[in-house]
Amino acid sequence: MTEGTLLSWSAKVGDEVEIGDVIAEVETDKATMEMEALDEGVITEILVEAGQKVPVGTTLAVIVEEGEDASSSVSAPVAATAPVVSSAGVSSASPVAASAGVVSRADGERIKVSPLARKIAAEKGVDVATVVGSGPGGRITAVDVENASVSSKAAPVASPVVSAAPAAPVAAAAISPVVAGEDKVVPLSGMRKIIADRLLTSKQTIPHFYLHVEVDAEPLMLLRKQVNSQAEQSHGNKFTFNDFIVKAMINACEKVPAVNASFNGDSIVEFANVGVSVAIAVEDGLVTPVVKNAQSKSLLAISEEIKGMAVRARDKKLMPNEFDGGTITISNLGAWGIDSFDAIVNPPQAAIISVGGIIEKPVVKNGEVVPGVRMNIGMSCDHRVIDGAVGASYLNEIKKLLEQPSLMLI
Repeated sequence: MTEGTLLSWSAKVGDEVEIGDVIAEVETDKATMEMEALDEGVITEILVEAGQKVPVGTTLAVIVEEGEDASSSVSAPVAATAPVVSSAGVSSASPVAASAGVVSRADGERIKVSPLARKIAAEKGVDVATVVGSGPGGRITAVDVENASVSSKAAPVASPVVSAAPAAPVAAAAISPVVAGEDKVVPLSGMRKIIADRLLTSKQTIPHFYLHVEVDAEPLMLLRKQVNSQAEQSHGNKFTFNDFIVKAMINACEKVPAVNASFNGDSIVEFANVGVSVAIAVEDGLVTPVVKNAQSKSLLAISEEIKGMAVRARDKKLMPNEFDGGTITISNLGAWGIDSFDAIVNPPQAAIISVGGIIEKPVVKNGEVVPGVRMNIGMSCDHRVIDGAVGASYLNEIKKLLEQPSLMLI
């Protein structure tokens, strides 16, 4: 994660906050998270407005503790910086003196510099007065200093070196209103950027190969109907076809453990536990929360967990730890009318299962053409980890379990 969006403030200038108070909501690339105050004091300034997207490490607000200068200016002698979004969630920056955050250009213009940017500038010999900031209000960030380090070495200059700054990305607000006949430019969200980067890396670095089997889905349909009729009288949970397929994947991983693995440079790691990443479509892409330690869970527990994750995913309430521990992924497009497809491996995993819809079609049984119900199951494999025979063995194990689904209930 390199940037996040501050969705809303729960506090305002002048409010007293205690440690643990929720002061804002921040949207990461995968979820919306509440940001808590990690210091107590009074909010004297809000530097980032609701709806604004900012780089990780940007100061969002100023919290002044008792006994400190209560000026609302960032240039106060002492200011406590607000928590900032990081790749691990929410963390807090240490209080810093304003003299470390504000400098002047040659013409007397005062500019803001983040503490990390000033530290990097000192290490690289960059004169921050020559750097154009991309942060809120022109604040100079660490990224600005890094980009300027080659062409903006410390030297006496009379004016800012504008050429040292990177070209600013096109912001949504800078795009002209769309009129009839004009193309629409849609800026990438944080989630879309992550999806683009990860899938490009997967296709460029992982040697994929693909397998498919056709499954007789009639036994699964009958068992699901029986189980769900009983569910209404007990726990009330309705099982989906996807629940049974996930259970089959888990059982098959125990039979063919070589699939539940990852390429690790000069070795292959076979995981002790099975973590099924479930691809869930959301408004701006998809997320893959994980059913962890799945080999120890019942079909009911798996079904309830997936339903809960789907609700939280669409509400953007999944927590970061819910994406950890995945060892194999399932992607199901059957509900969208897709009969079969090939998915892209979700690194660092070595396999992903693709599930098509259940369709009625003529099939041959005992030498006669009869009506049948079929479902296509695909498997995309990392050939560095999984050979064809191993992948085929795993996929046929899934096929056996789905065609004899009562075996999964033993």
